[in-house]
Amino acid sequence: MASRVKYRDVVREIGLKQYGFLTPKDAVAAGVPAVELPKLAARGGLENVAYGLYRVPNAPATRYDRFAEALLRVGDGAFLHGESVLALFGLADANPRHVYVTTTRRVRRTMPDFVKLTHAKYEVETTRYEGLECQPVADAFAECHGRVDPEHLLAAAEQAHASGKLRTTAWEKLKKELRP
Repeated sequence: MASRVKYRDVVREIGLKQYGFLTPKDAVAAGVPAVELPKLAARGGLENVAYGLYRVPNAPATRYDRFAEALLRVGDGAFLHGESVLALFGLADANPRHVYVTTTRRVRRTMPDFVKLTHAKYEVETTRYEGLECQPVADAFAECHGRVDPEHLLAAAEQAHASGKLRTTAWEKLKKELRP
């Protein structure tokens, strides 16, 4: 006799792969009807974080949680940019109070204070770091030029290059732009 898989176990597994968070879209893709999420939340199997966003109780906290939550709050097509990309890697002493997210879609829901949303007029090249959609590191450095101290930015770019997060060509270009 095969044991029956419980919805609670399925959504927990999904959430643990996404820093504790999941959306109804994630649940439906795994075969869990969206109507089950509010039921699980009412029974303590999930925490309702915002409309259409749930968190698995007792999910281990990581330094990436705020980034994941911000992206999931904004929805499909969202990506981290600027200081948030640098903060993701602990570069340039970037520790912004806000998580900077960009999207090309219209977002009608209200964002919490920690999420700063901007709109791109056209599709932008993105990449995934730590499972999170982001602006490429080289582009993030370029965006931060003029907002972050050039010496800190140069040191962070060197660190990113040494760790393989920044290609040599981008590193050489940044060195030229950031040197006084």
